[in-house]
Amino acid sequence: MSKTREVTRKKIIFIGAPGSGKGTYSSRLSPILGIPHIAIGDIFREEVKKGTALGKQVAEYMSRGELVPDEITIAVLKNRLSQADASKGFILDGYPRTIPQAEELEKITKIDVVLLLNIPDDILLEKLTARRVCGNCGAIYNVANIQRTINGVVYDLPAMGSKKDGVCDICGGELVQRKDDTAQVIQDRMDVYARQTKPLIEFYKKRRLIENVFVSAGPEEMLPKILDQLKASKNRRREESL
Repeated sequence: MSKTREVTRKKIIFIGAPGSGKGTYSSRLSPILGIPHIAIGDIFREEVKKGTALGKQVAEYMSRGELVPDEITIAVLKNRLSQADASKGFILDGYPRTIPQAEELEKITKIDVVLLLNIPDDILLEKLTARRVCGNCGAIYNVANIQRTINGVVYDLPAMGSKKDGVCDICGGELVQRKDDTAQVIQDRMDVYARQTKPLIEFYKKRRLIENVFVSAGPEEMLPKILDQLKASKNRRREESL
């Protein structure tokens, strides 16, 4: 069995502040590893778009920049993880966000590794206000070109725009700014993250599952580094179990 094939059996969580790259890296790793990218936020937005009863509930919370209640989120997640494509592994993006959610997840399945994306708050704010999403297929782009040095660390995060301004490269759909990507809503979301999601870091540190990823470059440079960390973490945990 190849090393790449070994990684496909991972059950992976991405944790990080809004705009840290959870969606970008999850969606790019998914086809490489052969496991589904499960984004709770995308599932919720699809329900909102369809105008379902769940969607109407979710829309009220999203418009205020608040987290959807655990009982709703957990029910949606259980249903998604029960599908056949998640039987060999998955990448969770946007769940868990709280300790109670993490505890419920442990009752559902075992997690192999938690990738913690680290990036300064001011860069996150700039990135999020520059994010653009395809209104048709959900592909994510970003028009910000960030180059600066903070505390001795060089951040070179190039824009990830489409080939034609305002048009999705994948399906030709219109690129739009999400209503929850305005500066005020973003700040509210970052405050929620600080209060409710950061404690997850300690939760998973105690379980020795955390792998720190310092996002200082674009996806083309960071993706191979993340794959290397996944392989190294698997080998390290195998050695620790001997």
